[in-house]
Amino acid sequence: MPKSKEQHLAEWPKKKFKIMNLVWVVIMVLGLFLSVDVTNTHISVLFNNFSQFTDIFVQMCHPDWGYAATAVPLLIETIKMAILGTVMGSAIAFVYSLLIARNIVKNKAVTGVLRIIMNIVRTIPDLLLGAIFVAVVGIGPVAGVLALTVFTFGVVVKLFYEAIETIDPGPIEALTAVGANKLQIIHFAVMPQIITYFISYVLYAFEINVRASTVLGYIGAGGIGLYLQQTLQVFDYAKTGMIILVIIVVVVIIDYISTKSREALMK
Repeated sequence: MPKSKEQHLAEWPKKKFKIMNLVWVVIMVLGLFLSVDVTNTHISVLFNNFSQFTDIFVQMCHPDWGYAATAVPLLIETIKMAILGTVMGSAIAFVYSLLIARNIVKNKAVTGVLRIIMNIVRTIPDLLLGAIFVAVVGIGPVAGVLALTVFTFGVVVKLFYEAIETIDPGPIEALTAVGANKLQIIHFAVMPQIITYFISYVLYAFEINVRASTVLGYIGAGGIGLYLQQTLQVFDYAKTGMIILVIIVVVVIIDYISTKSREALMK
């Protein structure tokens, strides 16, 4: 029996979905081959130098335990950088998110301009931010803190303003109807609905910043990354292994605590 018009219409989205999947697979495969050709990338190079990698890896697996007395204080400095950058960047992102949320600020021109600025800031990677601030304030942890502040702002503001725009509009409308001003609306109608999201995003940004701050040292932005670069430059892989071991342990602990804290907030 021939299919009805309704059956054909019901099957069309499935067919279209399958066709689009095939199109994307073809695009990805073509992109892969084109990228290999343009970048002259050959996986054989990795295997040709694999013996050198194994030699370095073996040396790193025998860390210089005496270097822990130097590595731990440096890692504490790195964590302090991450904390400062996270707190300052999140505080700025909190205010900025309220200004670009269209259910809070109704002026589309204002929110549009502020969102363009936000998108520009978000396009700058953390390493480039670090390089810029090293050039401005010099080598040291101050440059790292400033870079992490801007980076945190870009991470938190995007997530937070989208959360603000999804809140229940009922309390806002009720307070507006009785003549409440903007600050009263934010305090009594908005804050109770968004504060747990904000804390969750701050913890998420802190996780990222702890890892990012270890890399920023490579460009002179302070922290343990600077010493990681130095040990690699002098081929002292035993000390490099000690630094990497300390970083891994601390990052795993922080990630675990942060994940459990965010899960508790969302319950």
